[in-house]
Amino acid sequence: MALKYILIFLLIQFGCSKKITELDKLNKENPIGLYGDKLSNNLVYKVSEVLDSPEIKIGKTIMVSGIISEVCPMRGCWMQIVGDNSEEFIRVKVTDGEIVFPLSAKGKTVIAEGQFVKLELSEKQAKGWKHHLAAEKGIELDTTNLILNETDYFEFRLNTNSAEIF
Repeated sequence: MALKYILIFLLIQFGCSKKITELDKLNKENPIGLYGDKLSNNLVYKVSEVLDSPEIKIGKTIMVSGIISEVCPMRGCWMQIVGDNSEEFIRVKVTDGEIVFPLSAKGKTVIAEGQFVKLELSEKQAKGWKHHLAAEKGIELDTTNLILNETDYFEFRLNTNSAEIF
């Protein structure tokens, strides 16, 4: 008799539990919390502090604080953070599927830790990247006659596996 109740309990526990999907994580209502590994106690830089002299920090593991201005609308695999000047940004990138930043994080403050890199692009890559970013937003972009500016040929990224959204 007790075995019967144990089996029913186990069936309810494991048979009815819903696996949280990547889409669930992307559409999470409350984004506050830790994503990935615990942050270290290193010095936290503002976006503007990093971009004032980026060459000093390239290749190093750093912590950056900023406001989330965009989140990858497809998989939550990146977020763009800005500081005082919303024209300057750092893209915080994670391995697709390992961490999913929710769309609701836009406008929140984040501290992210990772390796700071400068991604340099050829003309073809820059146009392809612009096309990809537009496609993520559901916009079809014809890159045939697209005019690039000097900032389209590079992007500063923080390749991370830890971030905390406040």
